[in-house]
Amino acid sequence: MFGRYFVQRVLQLIPVLILVSVAVFLIIRIIPGDPVLVMLGIDPEERARISEEQYESLKHQLGYDRPIYVQYINWVSRIVQGDMGLSLRSRRPIFDVIFERYPATLYLALTALLTGVLIAIPTGVIAAMRQNTSVDYAAMGFALWGIAVPNFWLALMLIVLFSLKLGWLPSIGYASPFENPWLFLQHVFLPAIVMGTDLAAPLTRYIRAEMLEQLTQDYVRTAWAKGLPARMVIVRHALKNSLIAAVTVIGLQTARLLGGSTIVETVFSWPGVGRLLIEGIYSRDYPIVQGAVLLIAVTFVFINLFVDMVYKWLDPRIKLE
Repeated sequence: MFGRYFVQRVLQLIPVLILVSVAVFLIIRIIPGDPVLVMLGIDPEERARISEEQYESLKHQLGYDRPIYVQYINWVSRIVQGDMGLSLRSRRPIFDVIFERYPATLYLALTALLTGVLIAIPTGVIAAMRQNTSVDYAAMGFALWGIAVPNFWLALMLIVLFSLKLGWLPSIGYASPFENPWLFLQHVFLPAIVMGTDLAAPLTRYIRAEMLEQLTQDYVRTAWAKGLPARMVIVRHALKNSLIAAVTVIGLQTARLLGGSTIVETVFSWPGVGRLLIEGIYSRDYPIVQGAVLLIAVTFVFINLFVDMVYKWLDPRIKLE
């Protein structure tokens, strides 16, 4: 059953991925700048440094002299074969460049996800159990604050406090969790707090609202009447059903953490895909930008698919149709 549903959903995702690829390809072409001059390291004002023959020859080699639809078909056909092309600046395979950075983004996203979940679930549950008390008001205040505060501002404030004032943690840099776990934790702590807070803020509100609804259901009243321990009633009954709605938030936020951590990675000089995307935009490196954005889109789509599968595990009544 799961296998059949998975295949059906993957087939349904193909048109979505095609539309995404078209959008990415066309939007990148709108960015001002000449990729040929970028590759040569020449400013537009210095165009006279190369002859027209040299310019046209290189443009032909890159394929930018062909119609736009031909360029798109060639680009997609290479991607299907596992070839994303070459970076205009470094002349390295884009696949290698992106997946050198992807593990760093993955480690940061997973750490931030764990941080956000560890903050949101207990906070939301406690707020629901202590409804209309000071604890509840404090939890909702935290949620509103987390939604309102921009990531870049919180990142800068944490750097000022923990790096510049207290000197406890490094403000920039990266270390592999497999080569030096302790150094990795030191470097990942601040960006994980920033991104984890961004995740925890809306998730806390969802869990609180769902918990309040589940606690009024008949099956919870029955569990209390049967004398079941409070921990079992809250965790195994109310919380599990409350997580169904929360899974949507977690799934969407996880996709954003993996692909949309551009600002945080830039502030903390974290060598991930988000920072690579910014570098590609600044340098007008079209293939890098296209590859990075496409990876983000594919990640987002397949995480949504994973979320649908988790729905079935949390609530067997949901039919996979």
